[in-house]
Amino acid sequence: MDKKHYKVLISGGGTGGHIFPALSIANALKRRDPDTEILFVGAEGRMEMERVPAAGYEIIGLPVSGFNRKNLLSNIRVVFRLLKSMWKAKKILKNFKPDIAIGVGGYASGPMLKEAQKHGIPTLLQEQNSYAGVTNKLLAKKSAAICVAYPDMQRFFPADRIKLVGNPVRDGILNCSVSSEEARRLLGIPEHRKLVLVIGGSLGARTINESIEKAFNAIEKAGGYVLWQTGKLYSAECKKVADKYNNVVKALPFISQMELAYRAADVVVSRAGAGTISELQLLGKPSILVPSPNVAEDHQRKNAEALVVNDAAVMILDADAPRMLGKEVVALLNNEDRCRQLSENISRMALHGADEKIVDTVYEILGREK
Repeated sequence: MDKKHYKVLISGGGTGGHIFPALSIANALKRRDPDTEILFVGAEGRMEMERVPAAGYEIIGLPVSGFNRKNLLSNIRVVFRLLKSMWKAKKILKNFKPDIAIGVGGYASGPMLKEAQKHGIPTLLQEQNSYAGVTNKLLAKKSAAICVAYPDMQRFFPADRIKLVGNPVRDGILNCSVSSEEARRLLGIPEHRKLVLVIGGSLGARTINESIEKAFNAIEKAGGYVLWQTGKLYSAECKKVADKYNNVVKALPFISQMELAYRAADVVVSRAGAGTISELQLLGKPSILVPSPNVAEDHQRKNAEALVVNDAAVMILDADAPRMLGKEVVALLNNEDRCRQLSENISRMALHGADEKIVDTVYEILGREK
């Protein structure tokens, strides 16, 4: 009998933290069976509508958007878009006829997976954060499996369907065989200085940018060098500042070769998005996390706290960053033993092979469906 080639629908996006895991899952499905048919469903106007086709996959956009908690009247339009998205989701299911639907979080995954569940299509959720999002909590009751990256997620989901697998990360991050010295050379970083990698997400993080800027003199005195991903929103103003410190600061709007930047880094300063944390765990990087206060359910703070209780990272709250970030960076640059300890502890929390484990779960569900 011929082997069945599955059709898999993957829905979600909005940020790199949702898109990178989705693409990793898709790539792992293709490695398992190159004839797997994959269709992405995202939200119109969001990052996934560019990133997914660039990675070689087809995507359809839904006109869905998030609720505005500050201006309740504006939600009339949001409800209309939601209804329109559910109608469009129904049409997508009718045309594509997926064997399974995977939700990775983000606006589109709600209506798309809800509609799949209504039509009896098995669903798998991938929850990146230590504190579950509202959409996934609602979808969990009828999902065949929920793949998570943190223990104790039975607070949010049915315990019998939870799979602790970790977060899939960008393929290139783990497959980079370049040495730290070679990575520095390729990035143009002086060999004799310790590298502080500062990343605030693709759009940037104003607090991190302003706080690290105050510390450039102190970092230089401590023998440090800063590779500064400013984000495109702040690139012009940050470039002017960096030019004054051109011996010890390199500012880029976006670092495309993150695998090299991670390989070269001695200390990482970052927001506490789930995807970034998984990368830091897998690479064992001493890190200072500054959780974004502008996210649902304050989930970045909870992600960071899950590391802090294991002495696996330093956390500085956004409000404290202007006062404390520079001091903490310099303290780590001056303390190799502390860096080694943080590196060992964060490495212990790493969960390897998440993408392959999620594909195992997909096949397990589809095997049961027969």
